[in-house]
Amino acid sequence: HFFHTPNREVWDYLRGFTDFTDFRYRGYSRLGGQIYPMPINLGTICQFFGRAFSPGEARALVAAQADELAGRVPANMEEKAISLIGRPLYEAFVRGYSAKQWRTDPRDLPAGIISRLPVRYTFDNRWFNDAWQGLPADGYTRVFERMLSHPLIEVRTGLDFFDIRSAIPAGTPIVFTGPVDRYFEFRAGSLGWRTLDFRYETLAMEDFQGTAIVNEADEAVPHTRTVEYRHLHPERAYPRDRTILCREFPRMAGRGDEPYYPIDTAADQKTYRAYAALAAAEPDVIFGGRLGTYRYLDMHQAIGAALKAFENEVAPRLRRP
Repeated sequence: HFFHTPNREVWDYLRGFTDFTDFRYRGYSRLGGQIYPMPINLGTICQFFGRAFSPGEARALVAAQADELAGRVPANMEEKAISLIGRPLYEAFVRGYSAKQWRTDPRDLPAGIISRLPVRYTFDNRWFNDAWQGLPADGYTRVFERMLSHPLIEVRTGLDFFDIRSAIPAGTPIVFTGPVDRYFEFRAGSLGWRTLDFRYETLAMEDFQGTAIVNEADEAVPHTRTVEYRHLHPERAYPRDRTILCREFPRMAGRGDEPYYPIDTAADQKTYRAYAALAAAEPDVIFGGRLGTYRYLDMHQAIGAALKAFENEVAPRLRRP
């Protein structure tokens, strides 16, 4: 999680629990044995098409390749991506990766997913443009430990909400951030969720890939990316005789898995509308987070939504006589 936000309120809130490093995420993608800078930028375009383009020439090339939509409003992720970068770049860097990542044909995914991917006609391969960026200096675990250290907060682990929900007194405000379909016992059907399997490996070398993350654009490669942790905090001292990698393997989440991402196909959207109606009829339950609201939220968006929910929904309940 590379923290980034354009929201000063969110940044100031988190700064109450941690200092941040000046880390900036610069992306790379492996395709056909080559490493390309990502997100797609002037360097990607020049390397992929094998010639030096000026920014204007690159824009004209991509515009011509995107013209196949002929002004139509994109109806899905594939069409939206083609409208932004043209078919050749889409087929190379987006289609296979997205099919692996979401376990879904990109033609069945909402157009908004690809809007998170910037496209630049400079050699800038910083992934985010937000004013405030970085990694917690002591890691995310310390952030949450500091948040939870307040004397009015009691933490209980090893409990399942659904095992104790009947013992919660009626009228008690509840903030539920688990899967909304699980809360209602799947009465409107199961929503589509994606999860990840993480496979770790320790190698007897100082450095494996020279950067924090390399995405795998080839659809035949089963994992989506490789993370090498030593590059996340270059200010720290790391051993020179070994390095730790983590490869991410996406798959569909079953009811017994921990879901991470809403897939949000048209069928999912229809199912979620049924759950949103059920949620609206629960006066003492506030549904939040990616799972509770069935939305793909970045971390700063989830924090911003939580701060707003506290102000508008939680605090008024706490002030009731």
